[in-house]
Amino acid sequence: MTVYMRKWTKWMLCLAALLLVAGTVLPAMAADEPKPDPSGTATGGIGDIIGASAGAPTDNDIKAMSEKEPLAAKVADTVGHNRISINIVWTLVCGFLVMFMQAGFAMAETGFTRAKNAGHTMAMNFMVYALGMLGFWLCGFALQMGGAGPYATLGGGGTMNGEFVIHLFGKEFGLFGTKGFFLSGQAYDASIFAMFLFQMVFMDTTATIPTGSMAERWTFKTFMVYGIVVGAVIYPLFANWVWGGGWLAKLGSNFNLGHGHVDFAGSSVVHMTGGVLAFVGAKMLGPRLGKYNKDGTPNAMPGHHIPMAIVGCFILAFGWFGFNTGSTLAGSDLRIGVIATNTMLASAGGAFAAAIYMWLLYGKPDISIAANGLLAGLVAITAPCAFVTAPAAVLIGVIAGVILCASVFFVERTLKVDDPVGAISVHGVNGAWGVLALGLFADGTYGDGWNGVPGTVKGLLYGDASQFLAQCIGTLTNIVYVAVIGYVVFKILDVTLGLRVDPEHEFEGLDQHEVAVVAYPDFNLRNFPR
Repeated sequence: MTVYMRKWTKWMLCLAALLLVAGTVLPAMAADEPKPDPSGTATGGIGDIIGASAGAPTDNDIKAMSEKEPLAAKVADTVGHNRISINIVWTLVCGFLVMFMQAGFAMAETGFTRAKNAGHTMAMNFMVYALGMLGFWLCGFALQMGGAGPYATLGGGGTMNGEFVIHLFGKEFGLFGTKGFFLSGQAYDASIFAMFLFQMVFMDTTATIPTGSMAERWTFKTFMVYGIVVGAVIYPLFANWVWGGGWLAKLGSNFNLGHGHVDFAGSSVVHMTGGVLAFVGAKMLGPRLGKYNKDGTPNAMPGHHIPMAIVGCFILAFGWFGFNTGSTLAGSDLRIGVIATNTMLASAGGAFAAAIYMWLLYGKPDISIAANGLLAGLVAITAPCAFVTAPAAVLIGVIAGVILCASVFFVERTLKVDDPVGAISVHGVNGAWGVLALGLFADGTYGDGWNGVPGTVKGLLYGDASQFLAQCIGTLTNIVYVAVIGYVVFKILDVTLGLRVDPEHEFEGLDQHEVAVVAYPDFNLRNFPR
């Protein structure tokens, strides 16, 4: 094992060196490359007010004004710079909100698991932030956004212009970006760094989802490797296909399928990816000791701290305002009011529907299910939040709450997959529902020019069946790609390092055997499986 790890480390260091050369030396050799602006002083100007609003000056107006009224042109240049500044500040603040969601995940997942594993669950939620970020910085951001520049609303990013494409049926299919490794060289730019921060916290949401479904039996060493790989490779590839100008985004311009696969803030890119990984990982690990009887019937394993879990869900709901509204990448886009309100309404619909479902079927409203219903509504509205009406947002949330309940029991009782926190149902199943909901309910009031296709985004119920087809293609692609790459990664980790802890350690609690800190050292914990 030691020899294997040494060889693996050597190859990783060699790869890192090659990526560093690619990210710094090679871009500098290109004479005609756009120049980065690390200080931000040259970012934003008079050109950024063209088309900013219905009454904004045109390109011809700017040219005429520059010749006749130089002072007005200077003022307009300052206005353009300030507009980009507002957008960058907005994007960063929303990124900070999304980063705080990590605390919500940590509290929710830890509260929904048992006390003897609380330190281990917290440790995973903490470390995945650092591990995923390093992987994303190493090469993930480049693979995702390396060909997506320039970033129009942020006023820069023109150096991120490298996309690896293949040609099929006379069309270009973008697969991954080739610029921006290590955020060095031509990527040393104020706008690019702002984009990195925002995209990184989205990736980290994906990375943390499997820590819930695989909790209470996952070895920390394999988790550490996974944390880097998910940020470096697994997440960025699908994100490139949807948000980085890749082939799913081009289904509209290439094959007249609506505006291509549209996912405003990540129902598929973030949540489905995390949910499918959560399913594959939990299935490979197997259930916790004592979860199932010999006849296959499941036993309840209640979480140790429901108040903690509920607070965590509220923190997630708060951070979601940054998640969805921040995806405009523009504080100057006044659609943010609609997006925020739709987000809030869908979460209420999900919580209400889940509570009523449990009340009608089991006689009492289950607060843990209701809290997951809140999250399910948020996951489902994440893709269509910018494109639907308020009644549609509530309906999407209500359906998400019902789907959540049905899925939790189906996963546990029929598929026999042990998911301690319901991550598969919340993120995976309702992530799929969210992107399909966009294909149904997008009302055509927003999204003009999305993915390079003229006109606004319309769903099936508003006359564009092709948009729904594009959403279906994106959903199926996510399931197949993430399931395959997730299986390969988890299988390699299982064969080489071992995914699951020893039964004795699982029985006694992972806090004692996997991490250095026991969450509750002064309490007598029940160390028996139920």
